Formats: sequence, C-alpha cells, structure tokens
Amino acid sequence: MILESRTWDELQPGMSAELRRLCTVDDFYAFAAASGNYNPVHLTERDGDGDGRADATAPGMFVGSLISAVIGNLLPGPGTRYLSQSLDFRMPVHAGDELITHVVVTGKDPDGTATLSTEVKRISDDAVVLAGTARVAAPVEKLRFDDIEVPGLVVQRHRHFDALIERAEALPDLRTAVVCPEEEQSLGGALLSAERHLIVPILIGNPDRIAAAAKAMGRSLDGYEVIATGSDAEAARKAVELVNAGQAHAVMKGHLHTDALLHPMLDKAAGLRIGRRFTHVFVMDVPGVGHPLLVTDAAINIAPDLATKVDIVQNAIELAISLGIAVPKVGVLSAVETVNPAIPSSIDAALLSKMAERGQISGGQVDGPLAMDNAVDLGAARTKGIHSAVAGQAEVLVVPGIDAGNMLAKQLAYISHAEAAGIVLGAKVPVILNSRSDSAKARLASCAVAAIHHFRMGAA
Repeated sequence: MILESRTWDELQPGMSAELRRLCTVDDFYAFAAASGNYNPVHLTERDGDGDGRADATAPGMFVGSLISAVIGNLLPGPGTRYLSQSLDFRMPVHAGDELITHVVVTGKDPDGTATLSTEVKRISDDAVVLAGTARVAAPVEKLRFDDIEVPGLVVQRHRHFDALIERAEALPDLRTAVVCPEEEQSLGGALLSAERHLIVPILIGNPDRIAAAAKAMGRSLDGYEVIATGSDAEAARKAVELVNAGQAHAVMKGHLHTDALLHPMLDKAAGLRIGRRFTHVFVMDVPGVGHPLLVTDAAINIAPDLATKVDIVQNAIELAISLGIAVPKVGVLSAVETVNPAIPSSIDAALLSKMAERGQISGGQVDGPLAMDNAVDLGAARTKGIHSAVAGQAEVLVVPGIDAGNMLAKQLAYISHAEAAGIVLGAKVPVILNSRSDSAKARLASCAVAAIHHFRMGAA
C-alpha cells in the first residue's frame, strides 16, 4: 500500500477522500479482541439485546474507526494527529453491510490544524449511519510510504463446528453408551452434550466414581441412566451389548484406554464389525480454512497397508458426505508429489488414486501422492505444475501412518489453533473418541459429527 500525505499548506476547503469497507463478523471479533469490548450484541451467535435473534451488530467505535482510516491514510494522510472527533450514530450497522466513509476538508486554522466533515453511509440504501466533525493537526512535511505492510489476522473462530452443532441439535438425541465417565472431563463432556440435545447418555462404569466426578463439578445425575460395572473391560463389553441390542446408537470414550474401549468391538462373534477396518478421523475446524478438514488415520492404524488405506479413504469419504461435502476431495499425502519407489507411501497414494478412478473407491475424488503444501494450497500446486480437482483444494487428508497423522493433527491444533472432533468409523455405530485435553467445543463437535453421520447412514 502506498500512502502519501497532504500537508497543511496543500489542504484546501472542499478537498475530499473516501474508502469503502464490507463489514464482516470476523471484523467484529477482531475488534472485540483488540478493544476488550465483549458486548454480546456484537457477536454473531449471541442474542445480546434479548429479542430472540442473534445480533452481529457492529460496535459503534468500529464504525467510527473507519473515519480514522480515511484521515490516517488519505486526507490529510500519514503524519496526521487526531485532536478531536464528534460522532453522531444515526442507525446500526450489521455484518454484511458495505459502507463508504467520506471525509471533506471544511476549514484551516493558522496554528496548523484543519477541520473535516466526516460521514459514513451504507451503500445499499445511501443511508447515513454515522456523521461528525474531526479536528486534526495536519502534517507540515510531505510524507510518502511505498512499503506499508500490516500482518494479516486470522480470527480464531470455529464457525464450522458451530454450524455442525446447530445442525445436530435439530436431529433426534443420539442414545450413546458412555464408557467409564469416571472423571470430570469425560463426564462433563457427556452431560454438556446432553444439555445441548445432541445425545442421551447412558453412563457405564463404577457408579461411585461417576457420582464423585459429578459432585466435584457440582452437577446432578438425576434423570441420567447409570449402569454399574466392575472394570473398564466390563464397561466396554456392556456398551457393545447395548449397541447389539439396539439400545444405544453410538459409543463414547470416557476415562479408559482406547485399546480397552475397542477390544470388545473387534470380537468376531459378538463385536461391532461390519466388514471394514476400524479407522479414525479427526474432523478439524482450522481458523482461516473455508471448510472442515478431515485428517485420517491418526489414532488407530499404526502402519496401514494398502487394503487398510482403502477402508481409511472410503470411511472418510462417507463421513465427509455426511458433513455436507457433496463430492469430497481426498488428498493422499506423502513426502513428495511424484511416485518414488524408495518411498512406499507415494506408491500407495498412486494406487489409491487409480483405484478411485476405476470405481474401487467411490463417492469422492482421490489424488496422490501429494505433499502437504500442494494438497492444501492452490498456489503451491500450480507452481509445481499439478493440475487436478484435488490438488490445492483437499478436504480430506490421508496420512501415510499414525505418526505422521498424529503430528499433523497436533500441529493444526497447537500451532494453527484448530479444534478437533474425533470419531472412529467402520463399526455398526459411530465411536466418539475424545482426548482428555479436548475443549468443550471439541467434545460437542464430536457428538454432533457422530449424530449427523449416524442419522444419514441410517436413512441411506
């Protein structure tokens, strides 16, 4: 951006400048973070004025700051100091409104100050939303800046999870066997999901420990079904029995090891197998990414062979379709984007791509091998000469093995501030797999993903 000032000598009454700005919800969150003004009337999912509707009304001073942008950038421009500003707010501004801010020089004083008329209009109906007068100390020397660069901001808002939770709340509550919810995090996640009408939890485990966890949180278990068991293994087996009896339509991990939870599900006679491998998917809401990002398999299959990867891809495609991605774009990751016989994952990726092309994997577009950059960044893909429906636009990332998947998911969570919902597929019902470090949003999203997938597959 090039900025050049108008000095006090250059200013003449009648000079004007203007800027346009489309107001977005992210603008309001960024303003809240910068100013410390958390008034819920300005936040999109909140009903801050009690009228029964979410608001997303622009903060008044955010709209006022648009005037300072014109004054600081254009008229008089760099070097200008504000002395005073009057603000007459005429009507509210909402996310989606496009505004034009207009500044006109109305006078000059010998002391180096200038007076400006300031006005903000809504473009759609030419309505004045803000008017006022500014008094500034104009620059006395000509200033020009050719290399102004301000770092971009990514608002850490998890809009995809908000949408999934809202969608799941409209579905019937999912009867869920919660295995060993014997400490505060696992029990709290189940109860919170019940309060949001995502699940009906059936609490299975040591009743004394479950009650102690509820007491520690100051919560009551009145109205919740508790099934007493003597061990983790017995609790996991009971969950499987409830599913097979049609009394539960999902299983949720509590305070026990994943191996102990899954072991009875894998029993060939009495388990929950349906023909495919059990595979894990992280559904990730990454700030700044315009769609949920699915990472698989990062938790169950350690070093999957080609046959297992076929199930990993197919399960992920079906989940992505449930989440609203009509034809999922699946990027099969490797260290390189060309087949290298010395890198087995690149060969598997090419085979999976060809299998999808021949209909052995269905419902999505599969391409590989792709390196991480050209899987998710269109510019990187084009730079390397990769042209496909998937390259640079992948919605599902298939990793070579559990170590790469686990690292990728945790990098997204801890460096890119993503939230992750965890779910196991390939069983008769979805298995909700949360980590002890998961946030309340991640636990709600995991239950929402399970409910959405269950009811779509049940209706299919």
